[in-house]
Amino acid sequence: MSSHILLDLKNVSKVFGSNYVLKQINLQIERGKFITFLGPSGCGKTTLLRSIAGFYTVDEGEIWIDGRLVNDLPPYKRGTPMVFQEYALFPHMTVFDNVAYGLDIQKRPEAEIQDRVKSAMAKVKLTGLEKRYPHEMSGGQQQRVAMARALVMDSPIILLDEPLSNLDAKLREEVRVELRSIQQELGLTVIYVTHDQLEALSMSDNIVVFNKGVIDQYGTPHDIYYKPRTPYVADFIGTTNFVAAVVRESANGKATVEYGTTNKRTASVMIDEAVTAGEKVLLSIRPESMRIHATNAGEFLVSGFVKSSMFLGEKERYFILDDDMKEWIVDAYDIGLTRYQGNVTISAADDKIHLIKLS
Repeated sequence: MSSHILLDLKNVSKVFGSNYVLKQINLQIERGKFITFLGPSGCGKTTLLRSIAGFYTVDEGEIWIDGRLVNDLPPYKRGTPMVFQEYALFPHMTVFDNVAYGLDIQKRPEAEIQDRVKSAMAKVKLTGLEKRYPHEMSGGQQQRVAMARALVMDSPIILLDEPLSNLDAKLREEVRVELRSIQQELGLTVIYVTHDQLEALSMSDNIVVFNKGVIDQYGTPHDIYYKPRTPYVADFIGTTNFVAAVVRESANGKATVEYGTTNKRTASVMIDEAVTAGEKVLLSIRPESMRIHATNAGEFLVSGFVKSSMFLGEKERYFILDDDMKEWIVDAYDIGLTRYQGNVTISAADDKIHLIKLS
């Protein structure tokens, strides 16, 4: 295993009863990266996190951490401290004692415990709060205590299981920024579980998108959002418009596709992988990638009628019915008092349309 790979999962499977919760998971995670496991409830992301930590025993495959096979090691010997959704702080212990707990279990010398706890608390900006109890702290401060308890162990990897889900929206955003800042400043390797797409997109170096126990895609936030490999990923991450199309020809990184039923049209689409003439494909176009016009313009064109709209502050979201009665979602930004009504044409540039192979 390469020295820059910290976590290596090889054909990992987990079965509960007769149900495969994880199916042949293969994944390599580099040192110093913030990796997010993303997906809906029941997709396997938390099961995999807890399998890495050692709380679950995998039924098939191998888990390698820092060059060691850890399948048979208990959690406390894996070096994978975990921050839970509920923080799991001891209410009867001070902040200092909560942070020092793991070191106490290891029977570290008192002087070392003092130094490491003070250092960990300073990293998460809790210096001076050592004597407080969890109930005397805000949700954000409790989250940082849980983070300090993980940091104090000087482990190669830290696991976080939806640690911000109990915070209100504003505090959640603040702690999210803090957490990412700590990770980058200290060069930590973090695996973060969430079902929140915005969290995943804004915090991660790479995202693992789970779908019913398998990994549908692993890539950067930009790749996941703009170059989804499957309809599931395109639909789960943000909002998109799907268009069934047929390839007519392809060459030099572009394909000509035919779309529409009532009024057939052709358009040029940029492609990342080879497609063949006659192949059925799916086009994915984000609402913010489309433009509304009073008259025809652009390459990818659809004529339609404004069914309704919704004001969302920085944008107006339009719902437009085309000739086939398909509903399109189009976002118009910074339009002031301009409102579109009646018959319109919507368009998208060729580099804003992503082609998804169905085979």
